Amino acid sequence: MRLLTEVVPPLTTGAGRLTLAIDDSPLRRFGPHFQAAGFHHDPAPGPAGSTHLYGHVFMVPALLVEHGRWGVVALPLLSRLYVRKAGLPAIDPKHRPAFRTKLEMAVELPRWAKPWLGLVKRPIWVVADGAYVMKELLKPAKTLGMTVVSRLRKYAALRTLPGPKPAGRRGPAPTYGGKAVDLAKRAGHERGWSRGAFGLYDGTAVKRYKTFLATWRPAGGVIRIVLVDEPAGWRAYLCTDRPATVADVLTTIADRLSLEIAFREIKEVVGAGKQQARFIHASVGIFRVCLWSYTLTEARVCRRPEAELVDRSDSPWDAQTRRPSHADKRRPWGHEMLVGEILAILRAGPSDSEIRAAAGRLPRPAARCS
Repeated sequence: MRLLTEVVPPLTTGAGRLTLAIDDSPLRRFGPHFQAAGFHHDPAPGPAGSTHLYGHVFMVPALLVEHGRWGVVALPLLSRLYVRKAGLPAIDPKHRPAFRTKLEMAVELPRWAKPWLGLVKRPIWVVADGAYVMKELLKPAKTLGMTVVSRLRKYAALRTLPGPKPAGRRGPAPTYGGKAVDLAKRAGHERGWSRGAFGLYDGTAVKRYKTFLATWRPAGGVIRIVLVDEPAGWRAYLCTDRPATVADVLTTIADRLSLEIAFREIKEVVGAGKQQARFIHASVGIFRVCLWSYTLTEARVCRRPEAELVDRSDSPWDAQTRRPSHADKRRPWGHEMLVGEILAILRAGPSDSEIRAAAGRLPRPAARCS
């Protein structure tokens, strides 16, 4: 909670809205004795090309923050462990969690974040993968006053906008139009396409697009549709905020990539998944500590000049203009820990036992500084 009330608000100064990204991330584990581990779909298969991996899957909400020099940075806030229903009997009843689908967890996360993000008094947008964009998420988000942006399935059952209420007809005005909207036909028609330049992925990209309003029953009313003509084929996106612009939709979709980058850094740099804890609650706690370590590190250095974080004098082949990696941002922590340990030894009058204990602790922070 303190992340949302103390650490995150100073980083959102000047932002027009808050963007909450929701996604799941698999954590590879090895061995049959990890509680709640199982076989899950691998979204990023390695050289072997296996589509599944053995391990844990965590649902994570992250706040997307715009940095003046480093672009959009994802700050993970929490995690929920997903356990397949078939894997629950292997967990002893004392530690066995209740079964919940990924979609149910995705619905819980905006509800958890709303009371805390609402303190900032800004509009809240939620961006998620298209697999989670169903009525179970869209309607609660609408009740919470949140806007949802996501990929839209090409076969979505869209309807036209409702016409005016017939004179003399009793009851409320119609919510959905009377004609179906075929996205494939809209995308295949040559008329109506426009071109525009958008700031995507730390650069400028020219996109060919169409945008229009339609009604969709899972969303409970009118949504904005954006069709984009990509080299690999057209794609469809939705936004539950009718006045939203194409730039709003496409930049929000592009910003979600920062959460994927955060997942990679948390696993490769922070070391999530390398711990040998086998009990389910220990695995959950360790992964959350890794998430919070990543978020606190990003928050700590966000206002520091890059010269304090990066020294590339020993690597002249590296690009001087490249933004600091998360490993660069973590290095000052290690230096401060090492200095603190050295100063503790150099103080007047340490005993032999204190010197031996400090000598045992020094290699770890020294290794982190390397």
